[in-house]
Amino acid sequence: MTVITAPDQPTHDLGGTRFTSLATPSRGSAETSVWVVEIDPGVPATPHSLTREEVFVVLDGVADASVDGRTATGRRGDAIVVPPGVPFEIANGGDEPLRLLCCLPVGGQAVTGDGPFTPPWAE
Repeated sequence: MTVITAPDQPTHDLGGTRFTSLATPSRGSAETSVWVVEIDPGVPATPHSLTREEVFVVLDGVADASVDGRTATGRRGDAIVVPPGVPFEIANGGDEPLRLLCCLPVGGQAVTGDGPFTPPWAE
């Protein structure tokens, strides 16, 4: 058993969206990357797809999700499962910050118009 101490502050800040790496290969995990993302109200979603399944758990706030053209709203405790290879986006659908716990298998990548890349908060 390994306990990885949580960082005191977000590890990546994209202005309106903050990522806090919890368990990643650079922090000691071998098979699963886990992080928290916090999205401020009004921040536009970033459409992309994934090379592996990713699971988002809503910790706080309201998530407006579009996965493969199907839209839904997630609230505290709900899980949003995004299969590989389908377009998706998640936006803050409320007036308070949206906080999500994100889980992606190590080696999974995001895919945008610029091609696949490993998000730095998952490394």
